[in-house]
Amino acid sequence: MPPKRWVITKHDFESVKLLSEQLSVSPLVAALLISRGHRTKEKAEKFLNPNYADLHEPFLLKGMEEAVERVLRAIDNREKILIWGDYDVDGTTGTVLLRQTLKILGAETGFHVPNRFTEGYGINIPALEDAKANGFTLAISVDCGIRSFEPLEWARTNGLDFIVTDHHLSDETKGNPPAVAVVNPNQSDCDYPDKNLAGVGVAFKLAHALLRERGKENLLKDFLKIAAIGTVADVMQLTGENRTIVSLGLKDLPTTTNLGLKALMEVSDCRSDMTSYHIGFRIAPRINAAGRMDVAKHVVELFETEDFNEARKLAGILDSRNRERQQVQQQITELALLETKDIRNQKFVVVAGENWHRGVIGLAASRIAEKLYRPTIVLSIENGFGHGSGRSIADFHLLNALESCSELFEQFGGHAAAAGMKIETNKIDLLRKALNLHAERTLPVGELTAVLKIDAVVTSQTLGLNLVKELRSFEPFGAGNPKPVFVTKGLIIKDEPLVMKEKHLKLRLRDESGKQFEAVWWDGVEKSIGRTLSPESRIELAYTAEANSWQGNTRLQLVVEDLRADN
Repeated sequence: MPPKRWVITKHDFESVKLLSEQLSVSPLVAALLISRGHRTKEKAEKFLNPNYADLHEPFLLKGMEEAVERVLRAIDNREKILIWGDYDVDGTTGTVLLRQTLKILGAETGFHVPNRFTEGYGINIPALEDAKANGFTLAISVDCGIRSFEPLEWARTNGLDFIVTDHHLSDETKGNPPAVAVVNPNQSDCDYPDKNLAGVGVAFKLAHALLRERGKENLLKDFLKIAAIGTVADVMQLTGENRTIVSLGLKDLPTTTNLGLKALMEVSDCRSDMTSYHIGFRIAPRINAAGRMDVAKHVVELFETEDFNEARKLAGILDSRNRERQQVQQQITELALLETKDIRNQKFVVVAGENWHRGVIGLAASRIAEKLYRPTIVLSIENGFGHGSGRSIADFHLLNALESCSELFEQFGGHAAAAGMKIETNKIDLLRKALNLHAERTLPVGELTAVLKIDAVVTSQTLGLNLVKELRSFEPFGAGNPKPVFVTKGLIIKDEPLVMKEKHLKLRLRDESGKQFEAVWWDGVEKSIGRTLSPESRIELAYTAEANSWQGNTRLQLVVEDLRADN
């Protein structure tokens, strides 16, 4: 991987000293709060102590009044309501959340989560025809629908009312699709205070409004757990309302009574205190694997079962699908990387292969974008079409790039960081040229070097488990609120790094006084190429700090972000 450009945050001593005294916290904690935008005592306390009162008024969302009125009328008239969810974690958790809400309110519901391979992303007319034939008169989308113009026009013409709940960006030229109501914080004329809600977050707000209208708002807290899972899994900004949702949801996860969630936590080895890490790296991949490798309806079935044996069976299926996903992802990523050998003149990577597994091409694109630090699209060519998934890099708006050559696509959609598309195979070369031209115009010189933002310089003498303890109040970590990265200078490598599982490195370090530290570098064998790691080498280490517990002992562990020679 190319070397990163280190940017060390500078702190104002007087501001740090003042906030440290006001909050009775260490100067380091105060410095971190200020650098993340929480400069006053009031803002800092709100950040450090999320609570239920921080949730925004749901009716501030444009379209919410119309949506609530139509749903409650359907319940009162005993109409059948279809929940149409996307097949990723965000969509499936939102589907479960709305189904459970409507069940509490006495509604008769069904659900449809499209098959990624036979139906593709979004809403399609054949499935709407089936819904209409089965007596559904109202449908509600979750995490999709904002660009489904033709299917929703069919629904309106054929007497199937539709409510769109989504968080993706709309087509600026077409506006909103034809629907009874569109609830999406990212509508240009929506004044909702937080634009960063996940799809499940928008579904949560609809649930909030519905439960309040029927005098059951006290039950809303039960849905924070599942809203937290979808929010973290969709890599949404863990600031503002999302921070509240995830923070409160995490507290209740270990004591959940949902049999499916209990079984999933069991198979994911999540049985103690839960953090955003447990959702993002243990629970979410297993849920996502259902949509990537098989059919996502297993997720809804898992969360709705009332039989623990059935829950364990379904959780086991998701676990095995996830292992299969890992193997296929590695194969596709290696094949895709072979297609990127000559990228010296490319600012945007577009690679394609015959019948690459559509369920993992997005993950492959993410891996390539990280490795080469370029926005990347990976396409699977099937029957004359390329089905693609794209991932971006910092400060490059992927959806805007696609819109700059929209005439090339059969369909596309997404947001700044990720997108999906379908394109005729004979247009892929044109797409590559168009996106590289767009990147040439919009990516300044030097932007193809990954930036490592370092929060503070920490001396080796002050580095210990107390630092990890102080940082717990910053949880949940994630997009928008990453784990703080520190740098410590003057460390010395004691001996040859230990290679773990042929790809990771464990480093034993010491400072000038002899104080010792352990560090782990995930994928360090590849990332350390070109670095000097010989014994007695002096280094500057950029890392995150965590507590590593093993057999009753807890020790400080430094997780390497990068390192360089300390001359």
